[in-house]
Amino acid sequence: MDRHKREETGKSVAQEIVQTPDVEMHTLNDTGVFPNNSMLPLLIYKQALNPDVPDLIEHVRRLFEEHQWDGSWIDSMYDFHHYHSTAHEVLAICGGQAEVRFGGDYGITRTISAGDVIIIPAGIAHKKIGARDDFVVVGAYPVGQVYDMCYGNEDERPKADENIAAVPLPRSDPVYGPLMHYWAV
Repeated sequence: MDRHKREETGKSVAQEIVQTPDVEMHTLNDTGVFPNNSMLPLLIYKQALNPDVPDLIEHVRRLFEEHQWDGSWIDSMYDFHHYHSTAHEVLAICGGQAEVRFGGDYGITRTISAGDVIIIPAGIAHKKIGARDDFVVVGAYPVGQVYDMCYGNEDERPKADENIAAVPLPRSDPVYGPLMHYWAV
């Protein structure tokens, strides 16, 4: 639906694409290789977005911007463990399906599909194990947070731990807006 039609219906971007999800929360602790984040849970919003909305990618990018998550990108996911020590990250699955591991080699594995949204706290390792050819992700970061890339190398710590502890909470949930309900500390 283009902007003109949205104005006619009076619907916001969120009203067009956001659905009530099932929410998974997972606390992932330090493995000795990956710091993960014992203070903030990994959030998986299953079917938070309507995957059948035309131009879903552009709608998601606008939704994230409206909720103060920027630096958006469109791609797949890396197929190697990595984490960000200086920023939280949101991933909206806009097409296809993938198996993703969170927390390192002995972490959790989840199937994620079009319509799912994952909010990854700073420090949590993640990687794509496998995906369908049509798998596409829109990612973003809270306003003011610039991500780094860490791989679980010994020389990353303790600096990565210090960085993670200093990353502020986002101003808002990337999907639902003002209140970070699941990350209240």
